[in-house]
Amino acid sequence: MTGEELCTKLYQRMAAEQEHYRNWLLGQPPGEILNHAAEYTVREDIVMEMSALKLPETQVRALLKSHNPLADIYKEWNKVETHHMEDLRDVIEARADAVIQAEKKAGQREGR
Repeated sequence: MTGEELCTKLYQRMAAEQEHYRNWLLGQPPGEILNHAAEYTVREDIVMEMSALKLPETQVRALLKSHNPLADIYKEWNKVETHHMEDLRDVIEARADAVIQAEKKAGQREGR
């Protein structure tokens, strides 16, 4: 199998794993679905990234050894310290500043 075929196989396995997870999730009560919403979203992002990512063949083969490569990757991602909340704070502050600037410009145009 070529490296590209292996990547495709890995992507297909992970997409099928996500579909299985999705079907399980949809069978849960609404509160349980909400409890897993962030996990579902990150897993979707991992699958999406795998559709574009060109891993070296050795890494693809290593991931293919897992029965649940998507779950394994999610578990590792969950251990990583991210800057998610800091990024959100930065976006909130930037949006507030943009509104303030727009209001100042509008006030200047009105001759205030």
